[in-house]
Amino acid sequence: MEYKHIVPGIFISRPNRFIAKVEIEGKEETVHVKNTGRCRELLIPGTAVYLEKSDNPQRKTLYDLVAVQKGERLVNMDSQIPNAAAQEWILSGAFKKHVTYLKREVTYGNSRFDLYVEYKERNRLHKAFVEVKGVTLEDHDVVRFPDAPTLRGIKHIHELMECGQDGYEAYLLFVIQMKNVTYFEPDSAIHADFAQALKEAHEAGVHILAYDCKVTPDTMTLEDPVEVRIDGVPIVSKK
Repeated sequence: MEYKHIVPGIFISRPNRFIAKVEIEGKEETVHVKNTGRCRELLIPGTAVYLEKSDNPQRKTLYDLVAVQKGERLVNMDSQIPNAAAQEWILSGAFKKHVTYLKREVTYGNSRFDLYVEYKERNRLHKAFVEVKGVTLEDHDVVRFPDAPTLRGIKHIHELMECGQDGYEAYLLFVIQMKNVTYFEPDSAIHADFAQALKEAHEAGVHILAYDCKVTPDTMTLEDPVEVRIDGVPIVSKK
């Protein structure tokens, strides 16, 4: 996934979850933040950030904040890019070798999932729903989700379990928007119910995957699998 017209800046403040004040070329600008999460560990005054400049001069904010430098690690914090990056990854053959169909934002029953995939394996057509979650919360090389309580996230997990019961393959893909992490786990301290739901989904046969990303100021690409732990125990989830 590639951005256009990336420019560097220095983070100043975040008046609300939708906008931030950033110094760009010596001038303070109001920019759009493409992540409504807390991101308190990322958006620290004086931190280097990267922004995409819009080619629409009529926009109220001409810049979107998409990435932030956290020590030596560059973190993409655009909450809209994980789905697109996951789609690219699937179509590349990294998910399954023989993908025959892929569609985004597919409704099934009362649910709407990020991706629906069909692929052939061993002379059989497989049908799968994939829900994607972007991960930006990192502490001492451990990444966690969520960074705030998420009833919507629990709803998605329960719906994936229902898909599995109906005969579909169900995948929950955590897109870790950075490199050089040791493992992923649900953040039970922030939302214990989400952690419990994830455990139940794993036990019910939902495939739980985590992949890190190669991040540059203007690109983000899914790259390597990351170990998933639930209750401190590594799980093995086949693609």
